[in-house]
Amino acid sequence: MAKKIRVFIVDDSLLFRKVLIDTLSQNPNIEVIGYAVDAFDAERKIPLLKPDVVTLDVEMPMVNGIEFVKKLLPKHPVPVILVSSLNLNVFEALSAGAVDFVRKPDMSSSNTASTFLNTLISKIFIASRAAIKVPVSPHPLLEPGKSAMGKTAFSMDACSTIIAIGASTGGTEATLQVLKDLPADTPGIVVTQHMPEGFTKMYADRLNRLCAMNVKEAQSGDVIERGQVLIAPGDLQMKVVKMGSRYTVNCYPGEKVSGHRPSVDVLFQSVADTAGACSIGIIMTGMGRDGAEGLLSMKKKGAFTIGQDEESCVVYGMPMVAYNIGAVTKQVSCANIAGVLMKHLSSL
Repeated sequence: MAKKIRVFIVDDSLLFRKVLIDTLSQNPNIEVIGYAVDAFDAERKIPLLKPDVVTLDVEMPMVNGIEFVKKLLPKHPVPVILVSSLNLNVFEALSAGAVDFVRKPDMSSSNTASTFLNTLISKIFIASRAAIKVPVSPHPLLEPGKSAMGKTAFSMDACSTIIAIGASTGGTEATLQVLKDLPADTPGIVVTQHMPEGFTKMYADRLNRLCAMNVKEAQSGDVIERGQVLIAPGDLQMKVVKMGSRYTVNCYPGEKVSGHRPSVDVLFQSVADTAGACSIGIIMTGMGRDGAEGLLSMKKKGAFTIGQDEESCVVYGMPMVAYNIGAVTKQVSCANIAGVLMKHLSSL
């Protein structure tokens, strides 16, 4: 890289800050330009230092990561990577405009710490190219009772259609934006979002509170049916399997594919093999090419495919590759994906 990525660290732990500063500084493409011990310290320094990427501890004293992100990004739209333990607050911070997150490790385990640091470095490179999306308004909660968002008279062909969605960086909010605009009786949806183990259950629960459809973390044997969204579990691959006249999912600890577990390519390829033309594939924001080949397989089998456009992506990587290899039938903004999907379902 011609220019080093200027990184600013926000963390109240002296030990953790030192580990981050020492490790990141060893990378020839990263320059740690400063640190802050809390949100107030960061608020003073970030405008002066103008970092390319900020790493932010979610659980800080006085002002937590969510409130800090909400205050920072409208004034200084810098890519923020959250460093978080298994905490629901991470999704609130992502909703406020943070780009991505990394699960905070047990630093006493050298294996876990090494994996965390390598993941963080990778996400810093991705974040440095991200487009910051500052939300206009919060998402309204639908539980308890759930809004039906009306009923749609789907044909039998539409009802038997499987909808598969794949996303990575920026995808937690992009997928939510699509799902919240769908009615409660939408045909069954399967989702692979690159996310660590543990967080996928919290993510599914959050979507369930915000969307008219029922959303859950998938388990092997779950049936894909109208009104339900199944989220691939973190650190497991998820495939669609046909059992008689029904489609179910199989979640298993397979090898990484396209560098990921769960992998969008694994999900999309299984949908191509089992459902073929009776499926719809949607590829959304994310770095790399995971899902592009799988989406092409779906399209070749007769599936209708949608790709998120560059302008609405946090990172225009996965949908760009899919579009460039001819895997995308229609490319639209994130805000229009639900409308295009509903129009296609209505035509079946």
